[in-house]
Amino acid sequence: EDVRLLVPTTFMNLSGKAVGAMASFYRIQPDEILVAHDELDLPPGVAKFKLGGGHGGHNGLKDIISKLGNNPNFHRLRVGIGHPGDKNKVVGFVLGKPPVSEQKLIDEAIDEAARCTELWFKEGLAKATSRLHTFKAQ
Repeated sequence: EDVRLLVPTTFMNLSGKAVGAMASFYRIQPDEILVAHDELDLPPGVAKFKLGGGHGGHNGLKDIISKLGNNPNFHRLRVGIGHPGDKNKVVGFVLGKPPVSEQKLIDEAIDEAARCTELWFKEGLAKATSRLHTFKAQ
């Protein structure tokens, strides 16, 4: 099977333009797409696969959904970054650098997510999801 890696050069909030263009050019259906993104609702050190759903206020996901014809049914790799605790601090939090201790946990979760993505291709989503959803970086 063909696998294409797209790393948009735009800001995350405008990444739908690149995702939509690639999907259109290569005739890729939304359910054949995996989007990796930061997730406030998961703690650092945790990552989860998910199919579909809303954007949850994430402007990058909102743009991708829009550029895929308002179809939210793509796979997501949600990488936990934690929440600042105050909704008024979210913008600065997601645009800033995490503390070194949290960055280490985030990096470990990304490494495990990469291994689980490869497992998905080789042995299926169920096995990859089971492994990833039981992982928590220490």
